[in-house]
Amino acid sequence: MHYLLFYEVVADYAERRAALRAEHLALARAAYARGELVLGGALADPIDGAVLLFTGDSPAAAEAFARADPYVRNGLVTSWRVRTWTTVVGDGAAVQLPSVGREA
Repeated sequence: MHYLLFYEVVADYAERRAALRAEHLALARAAYARGELVLGGALADPIDGAVLLFTGDSPAAAEAFARADPYVRNGLVTSWRVRTWTTVVGDGAAVQLPSVGREA
């Protein structure tokens, strides 16, 4: 299954994250190396949140990431939540739908 980790962040997040970015990225790279994190990044225009895509049998990896993240621990993230994402199209989709053929 796939899980989306959503972050809501403080207004001056872009400025404040610089001091914590190396630790945050190390955490993200470790999760990626373990096969838990697929993609992640800040939302842009405006930078008012972030979304990280996790894969696994449960949301535990996403939840553990948020609890360990220096952005969360140091108050840059005002709230976070994990949502199950039922992916059905694309490489690595969690649910394979039956093919729909076009009849002539």
